[in-house]
Amino acid sequence: MTNCKVCNNTTKQVIDIGAMPIANGFLTKDKFDQEHFFNLAALFCPSCKMFQLAEQPDPKLMFHDHYAFFSSTSKKMAEHFEKMATSYKREFINDSTDAFVVELGSNDGIMLRHFAKDGIKHLGIEPSSNVADVARQNGVTTISEFFGEEIARQVFEEYGKADIISAANVMCHIPDLASVGAGVRLLLKEKGVFVFEDPYLGDMIQKTSYDQIYDEHVYIFSIQSVSHAFAPYGLEVFHVEPQPTHGGSMRYHLCLKGQHAVRDSVRHQIKIEENLGLGDFETYDRFKNLCEKNRDDLVSLLKQIKAEGKRVVGYAATSKSTTVLNYCNIGPDLVEYIADTTPLKQGKFSPGVHIPIKPYDDFKTDSPDYAILFAWNHAQEIFAKEQDFLKKGGKWIFFVPTVKVSGIEEAALNHVA
Repeated sequence: MTNCKVCNNTTKQVIDIGAMPIANGFLTKDKFDQEHFFNLAALFCPSCKMFQLAEQPDPKLMFHDHYAFFSSTSKKMAEHFEKMATSYKREFINDSTDAFVVELGSNDGIMLRHFAKDGIKHLGIEPSSNVADVARQNGVTTISEFFGEEIARQVFEEYGKADIISAANVMCHIPDLASVGAGVRLLLKEKGVFVFEDPYLGDMIQKTSYDQIYDEHVYIFSIQSVSHAFAPYGLEVFHVEPQPTHGGSMRYHLCLKGQHAVRDSVRHQIKIEENLGLGDFETYDRFKNLCEKNRDDLVSLLKQIKAEGKRVVGYAATSKSTTVLNYCNIGPDLVEYIADTTPLKQGKFSPGVHIPIKPYDDFKTDSPDYAILFAWNHAQEIFAKEQDFLKKGGKWIFFVPTVKVSGIEEAALNHVA
């Protein structure tokens, strides 16, 4: 029996994915015997409706001075964050000379740089020092810390209160939501807004995208769970916006209770959540069964391809791929290598199953028969630049929402949203 991290009531286990390494822990051969594993299991709290991990590794094992994710490597994400900054300026900043914008988990400054170039006071709070260094080099004021009540107090004392506190794909990483809630309440101006977006529980359930479950994602949120989590700190959700990023995300707008009118978007999305059964454990039991079928189908397909003498590689060494590869026990016997554009990952091996990570150029010059699209949430961006792979007869392997092989004709139909 495990108690909920948010409300301390009893949870129910959804799925036990098994022994799992650090999702972004790409490593060299000499580190194989030092690799850290933990048990990856997901729980659901019937009381506050929070979907959560049973266990999460120490944050210092995940976010450090050699963290291997840089937001700016994706053109689509750069466009996404530029639009986000523009919407913040338009809707929530009345006087740019007096404004202060804070971003939690600001990465390499991909969003805040749009405030920096306009001379708007801002602060990035980024725990991984290597990506924080890149942000500072780009002119974005950044500190390397984990956000909580104490850091919020320090920021308030040095900078004053914030008009906007923003976070993107960050809140789901933070187990201590109580400290965040208290910190936001302390740091936010009376009419200020706390806006964050993270992978959305409704999308994960509908797409059977179990690869959203990994060490960094201690929570997968819904409106119901977000409302329960932040209500004790005088915060309420007043607006939501579905987002296509990360395979389906939700942008939550919170304020000090009563400071902004609750919009129809909240009521509409709550109805959708009720129709999806996100508050009912039976929904998660069905999800578990679909995950197991997906795993079995993918392994069966890869073994069939190998038996035919064909070659399979992976495309994009994502954090999410670690869950898929280890849950399915897929190693270099079934997937030769994974191609990735991140120099920090190249020449290393995937966590747990130790598939070699090769430079993207190797994929371009190679002619594999199949490529598993681990970065399925960037499918359209990838399809646009990988026409040669398809023209040479290459085929994509998808596993979201179901296992499927896609050649040039199918790929043109934009199979993955």
